[in-house]
Amino acid sequence: MKKRGATEIVFRLKQELGNFSTFVLKPGLPTSTDVPRLDLPDAGWPARKVKGTPYAQEIEALAEEILAHRVPLLGFGLVDLGPAIDWRRDYIHGKTSAPDYFRFVKYLDFNAVGDHKIIWELNRHQHLVLLAQATEITGNAKYHEEIVRQLESWLEQNPYERGINWASALEVAFRALSWIWIFHIVGKRFSAEFRRKFLIAINQHGCFLEHNLSVYFSPNTHLLGEALTLHAIGALFPQFPKASKWKALGGDWTRKQMDFQVRPDGSHFEQSSYYQVYATDMFLFHLLLDPDVSLAYKERLGKMVDYVDALLGPQRQIPLFGDDDGGRFFSPYGRKNAYGRATLATASVLLERDYGYDEADLYEQGVWWLSPRLLRTMSRERQQKRGHDLQFPDAGVSTGIRNEASLVFKWGGFGYGGAGHSHADVLSLTIRLGDEELLLDPGTYTYVASTQDRDWFRSVSAHNTVRVDGGNQATPETPFRWGSKPQVTSVDPWTAVATYGGISHRRQINLSRAGLIVVIDEISGLSVGSYVEQFWHTGVEVAMVSPSCFALGRRARLHLQPGTSRDWEMGGEFGWKSPGYGVKEASPVVRASRRGPLPMKLIAVIDLDGKYDEWPADALSGL
Repeated sequence: MKKRGATEIVFRLKQELGNFSTFVLKPGLPTSTDVPRLDLPDAGWPARKVKGTPYAQEIEALAEEILAHRVPLLGFGLVDLGPAIDWRRDYIHGKTSAPDYFRFVKYLDFNAVGDHKIIWELNRHQHLVLLAQATEITGNAKYHEEIVRQLESWLEQNPYERGINWASALEVAFRALSWIWIFHIVGKRFSAEFRRKFLIAINQHGCFLEHNLSVYFSPNTHLLGEALTLHAIGALFPQFPKASKWKALGGDWTRKQMDFQVRPDGSHFEQSSYYQVYATDMFLFHLLLDPDVSLAYKERLGKMVDYVDALLGPQRQIPLFGDDDGGRFFSPYGRKNAYGRATLATASVLLERDYGYDEADLYEQGVWWLSPRLLRTMSRERQQKRGHDLQFPDAGVSTGIRNEASLVFKWGGFGYGGAGHSHADVLSLTIRLGDEELLLDPGTYTYVASTQDRDWFRSVSAHNTVRVDGGNQATPETPFRWGSKPQVTSVDPWTAVATYGGISHRRQINLSRAGLIVVIDEISGLSVGSYVEQFWHTGVEVAMVSPSCFALGRRARLHLQPGTSRDWEMGGEFGWKSPGYGVKEASPVVRASRRGPLPMKLIAVIDLDGKYDEWPADALSGL
């Protein structure tokens, strides 16, 4: 356990004193507090902009489900909450926790509270923002009335600083952000009595964030989300007693996180593609509220968006390496691997860059954030050149395009500190060919519901790389901490070496053969049994063509080196994927293996055009 220094101890003591004082004397508002008009774009314009579109139809359809207390949650689809919502309940696993003082809630103890992620996702109240949008789009008061009913029940069941919904400052921040949007879009419809009660609750969320910034506990996206929300409350509610302090404190910490969490190449230090999108949206929102940030902030933010753009590729879908927990900064609905499209659309306008997007990409986020005068016509598509390669050295990621295929080579190491959201995916490769996901990252599935599943989905065998003697690239110490992380050295954009546990793994991806992607793995070092496995997880149907050749999808082929043992399965020990948090499905995985002394070499070939039904020896001559 990390030893705490004097500065941290003093900081935490001040936090707890602040928490105790506000627990005893609940924060309120002066009776003279004016009803604010938030400095955000008028909500009527985006409602008119999207009215009649498929997006608006989806909003209304979801709103009808939410009226019936069937709420979309993570990967579970519509979850029936029953006639009276229990806001501290994990509805998937049937567990409810008590309204204890928040410091006493053991939110990581699945047996005690269930899966905290499921509980918190509902309590982010993003579904109530959707009801607010439906109110403005349709003009139907029934959606607004449901918002009030659910907020009233939430306030009754979750007194200030009591229960699991106060146990994470980030979750308090996300809920406050939703409440800001709710107030902005439909606050004018609230009764005077409820409006005051709601403003007091928002102010209490600000007080809580002031005393619970995750400066030492989780100085990652937790601190970022908390800080930018504190700034937002201070900036948008200047009538609140501590507004100026919150605006300054939150803004200062947010800007510091741009320097601390975002590396020079624009990659976020969590080493998670999903969190890259998540953090980028946070920094974009802060820019919206504080356009006078430094030029350095804007330049680093632009690099973040460049990285998102490269990961999405021409198919505009992101490979999910690292944790993908299903959450989203603004609207957690729709296709999760396409969330970055809305990010690129918003960034194109705010940063005045052309990342290329469809107008519909603005509907999920951009039109609600941006005033009409900021929106301008952008090119609908940005063509990426075939063979155009990009490298992000701090992330340890190379991207390329070959024969309509998008490649992402994730050769970089684990994330910052305990690397809680990183996976053992060093030297892994994902490939998307048109609308087919030839090689995929299986995703995340769970955080705490199953230790076995948590460890498998983030293990080396769940990724398109190599495992030696059944070991892992690092040691999972807790659900959110790794020990003994690997060291990685880049040789060139498509060659890197990872060392861990006395093993050296060198992977070279050769793209010089037309239509072929040649993967050469060389393993050396100390090994007890010298049993090497090479995994290939795919998102398309698999069929054996010959002993060394497997058909992937409509036309591609995967060739495994003769002399290795070859098999494939669906489900079982290795063949799984998680399309959304909490859901796993059987998925094809092909595996090559070999026993023998080290050093050892294994070669695999992805034939994008399906020209070969046997090992393409002639095409590989000279390698």
